[in-house]
Amino acid sequence: MRQSKLFAKTRKEAPKDEASKNAILLTRAGFISKEMAGVYSYLPLGLRVIKKIENIIRQEINSLGALEVLLPALQPKESWLTTGRWESMTDLYKLKDASEREFALGPTHEEVAVPLLAQFVSSYQDLPVALYQFQTKFRMELRAKSGLLRGREFIMKDLYSFHRNEEDLSVYHDRVAEAYKRIFATVGLGDSTYQTLAGGGTFAQYSYEFQTLTDAGEDTVRLCSNCRLAVNTEINNTQASCPKCEGPLGEEKKAIEVGNIFKLGTRFTEPLGLTYKDEAGVPTVPVMGCYGIGLGRLMGTVAEVLSDNKGLVWPKTIAPFQVHLVEIQKNAEEIYKKLTEAGVEVLWDDREVGPGEKFADADLLGLPIRVVVSERAEKAGGVEVKNRATGELTIVSEAKILEIITPNV
Repeated sequence: MRQSKLFAKTRKEAPKDEASKNAILLTRAGFISKEMAGVYSYLPLGLRVIKKIENIIRQEINSLGALEVLLPALQPKESWLTTGRWESMTDLYKLKDASEREFALGPTHEEVAVPLLAQFVSSYQDLPVALYQFQTKFRMELRAKSGLLRGREFIMKDLYSFHRNEEDLSVYHDRVAEAYKRIFATVGLGDSTYQTLAGGGTFAQYSYEFQTLTDAGEDTVRLCSNCRLAVNTEINNTQASCPKCEGPLGEEKKAIEVGNIFKLGTRFTEPLGLTYKDEAGVPTVPVMGCYGIGLGRLMGTVAEVLSDNKGLVWPKTIAPFQVHLVEIQKNAEEIYKKLTEAGVEVLWDDREVGPGEKFADADLLGLPIRVVVSERAEKAGGVEVKNRATGELTIVSEAKILEIITPNV
């Protein structure tokens, strides 16, 4: 893609109404645009990142045997009354139509998924079932001040599983936890993300979160020195040992929640009337789990953790393009064609601006590999190839450019 065709331009200055690092960098680099507090548009570069995150998650959740659906964001009031959350959920957006009928803008989809399953599940042979989606959610967030980390409108992967008994739910719950670990590792956060014991809120006594360590985090966790489990201090800030292995818990650290998994039991299946007949023909209420990852929040966390004082540093798995081809005083079209024909995703900086601006923007955008085509590099033996994460710089002949780049993208 030619950079001159991107309608979104980079900014030298931070937006005045943003305080968080992720919002500042992503806005300056032209990945997102703020529409109001907690609501952002994803621009072409940002959408490419979101779609790559989505595909990584989809691959892992499909491997669990879950089926993808798309459920409505506009939900009937009646189901929320039945579960008791119409009044108890304080961040629920409620609206009325011209006939005074009331609806909820879905912050989550238990109230839709369970009635849907009730249409099709009748026997023990129909279970287990797992459904997931990528859907826009809405929450009346009063503290929407952390960029993509805390939004009023956001994209969520939510997965709902239904089981005959607690044993089967526990097995699936643990499989999802392992899939989550692979997801966070693939997007570049594996070393800094910990499965974390937390409070269960209105669902259960306990739940598990996945927390990524960073000073930008709003949560505080303590890490086990033995087993990579963490404990969110909101449930017990005086606990001295790990509840899993009894190893010592270390000092408090700030973290961002990037995912969560809950065992819901019959919290929603019972009031919403979902039952199946067991082997003896006895009507039985199935147990349920739910599992969430916010895609924008994950993107924002990567921007917080994998960046430096020059800009973003995208891992190759979710970078909008793999190569930033920077043209300086020499046409780069032949190299652009060679790379794209080989299947390499290339952003070609063909703009008529100075070298300094091009290099600064390349650092800000943070694509994994920068290739500089210039007369100076040609005299040195070819083109200049720089690794954004390590800063390693080499001169490569044009004939060997594919040999060098394709193994790294």
